[in-house]
Amino acid sequence: MPDEQVSSRNPQDLPTPVVVQRFYYADTLKAFISRGLDEILGSLSRRSVEVGGDQLPAWQVQVDTLRSGLAPLQDEPGAKLYFEWSIPRVGKRIDVVLVVRNVVFVMEFKAGSAAFTAADQDQVWDYALDLKCFHETSHNALVCPVLVATEAASSPYIFDFAGVDRLLYLPVCTNAAGIAAVVAEALRHSKGLAPPIDAEEWERGRYNPTPTIIEAALALWRGHKVEEISRSDAKGVNLHVTTRAVADVIERCRTERKKAICFVTGVPGAGKTLVGLSIATQQGVTRDEHQCVFLSGNGPLVKVLREALAQDHRRRDREHGGETGIGEARRRVYPFIQNVHHFRDDCVKDQRPPVEHVAIFDEAQRAWNKDQLQKFMARKKNTPNFEHSEPEFLISCLDRHSDWAVVVCLVGGGQEINTGEAGIGAWVAAVVEKFPQWQVFISPRLTDSEYAAAAALDVAKSVVKVYERPELHLKVSMRAFRSERVSHFVKALLDHDEATAKSLRQEINPNYPLMLTRSVDKARVWLRKRASGTQRYGLVVSSNAQRLRPYAVHAKAPVNPVHWWLASKSDVRSSYYLEDVGTEFMVQGLELDWAGIVWDGDFRYSPKGWGHWNFKGKKWQRVKQPPNQAYLKNAYRVLLTRARQGMVVVVPEGDASDPTRKSEFYDPTFEYLKGLGLQEL
Repeated sequence: MPDEQVSSRNPQDLPTPVVVQRFYYADTLKAFISRGLDEILGSLSRRSVEVGGDQLPAWQVQVDTLRSGLAPLQDEPGAKLYFEWSIPRVGKRIDVVLVVRNVVFVMEFKAGSAAFTAADQDQVWDYALDLKCFHETSHNALVCPVLVATEAASSPYIFDFAGVDRLLYLPVCTNAAGIAAVVAEALRHSKGLAPPIDAEEWERGRYNPTPTIIEAALALWRGHKVEEISRSDAKGVNLHVTTRAVADVIERCRTERKKAICFVTGVPGAGKTLVGLSIATQQGVTRDEHQCVFLSGNGPLVKVLREALAQDHRRRDREHGGETGIGEARRRVYPFIQNVHHFRDDCVKDQRPPVEHVAIFDEAQRAWNKDQLQKFMARKKNTPNFEHSEPEFLISCLDRHSDWAVVVCLVGGGQEINTGEAGIGAWVAAVVEKFPQWQVFISPRLTDSEYAAAAALDVAKSVVKVYERPELHLKVSMRAFRSERVSHFVKALLDHDEATAKSLRQEINPNYPLMLTRSVDKARVWLRKRASGTQRYGLVVSSNAQRLRPYAVHAKAPVNPVHWWLASKSDVRSSYYLEDVGTEFMVQGLELDWAGIVWDGDFRYSPKGWGHWNFKGKKWQRVKQPPNQAYLKNAYRVLLTRARQGMVVVVPEGDASDPTRKSEFYDPTFEYLKGLGLQEL
């Protein structure tokens, strides 16, 4: 049975209310204590599709422990208990949620465990954070995470709050015998801190998640729908409307035997990649016909998502008694996400139509122009005189099908960050010049200056059929879920629009801190203190940041993106250690919860505008070519839009004794950012 039952809707309408049962079993505390064990286990088993192994014994331990431990509270008015509360954003479930008086207790049981491990504490803390951030009726409730290691020795505990949030407790650890005392003490401590909770109203609260792209890929691969893992409020409505609009184009082409290219635009962090992944899973990437593939030229993104899926596939298989190895797991998931360059090379070698009828290109604006691809093919592939741009060749691969095909381009504005990237105009031009029989579906926003496609579209409208669909634009950033104005603020900051930037800074959610410092070490301390649970944090820099080595920041040091993005806090290769740094190439398309941006002299502020510099040999040299200036500006756009919950910007003080790090390279930038409203540490 699906985790959640979602009502049907007209794809052209706004979403109707979602009917959700997020739990396997719920009851008033009084009724729960009076029921028999078999009755409760039977209810849990009927709801679950994955009963087996150690699950039934684990439930029995939880039921027995709670019935005895919570008996003194059975007469509490309105107290209610929930087993297996769903968190579709990460594809997991909370063991037990107890709502009593003015507190939501989030309980994670470790049956038979005699230790309170850091990983287990992070797990229950993550669950509590998820409710606090994304469950509507938990926003203003007191939430208390409780780790129950049933066989652990009794341990002292205190009730303290997590950072600045005075309604979220730090994790409390107890053994089975101590549950009653923990709940009683929490209720005493919380008296008067928050109003009473109506459990029935609380459970009906909407769940409005904003998953990271890694979490989204995992959830979609497990069978969740985009509606389940994305916001369902009015501001987030366009995500699944956009997904449905693309699906409608694909279905239209399939039934009418047509070919089309579809452009999905959106602000940074709006969920373009999530739309692409959702379409790929909906179209059935494992079917024998009409396969769909998600393609990206972003090598780190492909590596990270593939490995995350493979590790999760192996873990879930082994939880159910399987013996899948990591190699087999990788083979199973790799067709879902492919490197666009590998797809291209296969199509060069094999002139037959690809097995896929639908190809989704992430960050399509970064496809190579003709000159760049020609040089690459001659130098690396021993294929001289290659006469196509990457957009033209990739469309031609799908055009080999005799019946129907769809190319979906996920487009970010102003995000070209490397030499030879063609931009969206090249895709439109390719259709006009080589494939006029193809239909074109666009959002009205594709004509905006940041997409640099207006001229090509003007030509296209006189040659091919162009259909405008407002649903194909994602206008709300979901990366910074605490404030949707961050991407607009960053745009104004980089455009030297001080008045707009200052105004937008005032609109940014006060719970989304924008901090400023001259010290990398202070930034490291701040990041470690701000993050809770397994919230990921890291340092990011421009790939041109050559003079940060005195601060132990090495932009050119080789970094494995899989380890940086997926490894745990205990792994020195992870972002958590704040030693290895991510550049714009390694972080584009992925998100941190908390980011530290270290600013070098490659992009310098002055009242006349930004200065663009590249460090070569022993000195800085001006970047004079407009495309290269744009790449540098866009690199900082990428860096400044990575953080979901807050960021700290480091602008070093420089060193008068070092001509490559003069204060004048850094001070104006610092003062400019401070003047826009970034708060100094």
